[in-house]
Amino acid sequence: MSANTTTVDVRSLPPAERHPLIFSTLGSLLPGAAMELVNDHDPRPLYQQLQAQIPGGFDWAYLEAGPDTWRVQITRKEAAGSCCGGCCGSR
Repeated sequence: MSANTTTVDVRSLPPAERHPLIFSTLGSLLPGAAMELVNDHDPRPLYQQLQAQIPGGFDWAYLEAGPDTWRVQITRKEAAGSCCGGCCGSR
């Protein structure tokens, strides 16, 4: 795991707090940075929710697949058509 990886262990959190933390953490990552999600079950529903909200905006790789601990690396990708800010609106 690289220095650009943030670990988010949600196993001790109440279910209602898990997705907001995960989305907040992912949203704060720069393109190319990753978070490692540690969970007590397969986070496949989260994958589908991310696909619906930010399609193509992340890479998903299982690092450990249960049965007690699930670890997934979620890497933020550059958004299609994104601008670095160097030329847009500078007129």
